[in-house]
Amino acid sequence: MRIEIRKYALQLQHPFSISRETHITQDTMIVCLSHNEKTGYGESTSNPYYDITVESMRAEIGAVQNQIEAYDFDTPERFYSYLEKLGLQNFTLCALDLAAHDLYGKLLDKPLYEIWGTESSKYPITNYTIGIDTISKMVEKLNEKPWPVYKIKLGTPDDVAIVRELRKHTDSVFRIDANCAWTAAQTIANAPLLKELGVEFLEQPLKADDWVGMEKVKKESVLPVIADESCIEEGDVEKCSGFFDGINIKLTKCGGLTPALRMIKKGRDLGLKIMVGCMTESSVGISAIAQLLPQLDYVDMDGAMLLKEDIANGVIIKNNGEITFPTIAGSGVTL
Repeated sequence: MRIEIRKYALQLQHPFSISRETHITQDTMIVCLSHNEKTGYGESTSNPYYDITVESMRAEIGAVQNQIEAYDFDTPERFYSYLEKLGLQNFTLCALDLAAHDLYGKLLDKPLYEIWGTESSKYPITNYTIGIDTISKMVEKLNEKPWPVYKIKLGTPDDVAIVRELRKHTDSVFRIDANCAWTAAQTIANAPLLKELGVEFLEQPLKADDWVGMEKVKKESVLPVIADESCIEEGDVEKCSGFFDGINIKLTKCGGLTPALRMIKKGRDLGLKIMVGCMTESSVGISAIAQLLPQLDYVDMDGAMLLKEDIANGVIIKNNGEITFPTIAGSGVTL
């Protein structure tokens, strides 16, 4: 095999704010994995919350690149097991794993969803994310992008007022993501008000390790609660089952498609709703997520839609949320 690593600074259409940070660009690492005249593409974005940079991921791969390139590639699952033994952390694993899956599908000349025994005729519609801003700016972004389902980022002193104002401008479904900014008492108090305003569920309202608070929220909230920062890796799925109604799996955080598939199965076995989310990836990462759509209840895969300019071609998301899958095999990605 041959590995090529590329770094891009993805320009966002608007400054993007959540409860703990704001950014106008998103650094991302693209891994190109070539074998038998086919190339698979994988992606992982940098993330200050987890202290991940493109440089740190590139250095990890560089330290073991010769071993990876010498590997006799067969299946993504066996390749993943090999990479784990090399001690790579999850963000780096993700980029390599996504590239391996894309490569595998291209070698077999089949899309991944077909290899997994699913079909693409039924899938959840992705939400479109409105980041924290002034209320007038958030309304402006809402009106700029009419969409069936919105994720609203909150974590301000005026959270309910924001949703109340946004509701005046659309009948679309709302999902709320507080990114760990609320207390249990705030969550329980906000939930009935938000439910009346057409909110479907709350995502990660409390700090990731506030299990005492989440136990109380699980019992008393009138809205379902989905884990995000509390559900990073495979071992977190069972831990979340008694405290959340569902889990949001991020490919970058869990290590790629290989562990995500196992997390989906585990979550289903435990009766959890399953969501997969993005980390402002280009169409490289988003197209990988799209292969999982038939297995999901909810999805947040609007990352490439938030960019001024994409660096890749892959799945196409239309304005009504409908998705066109590429005719190219694997994840369907070309740079």
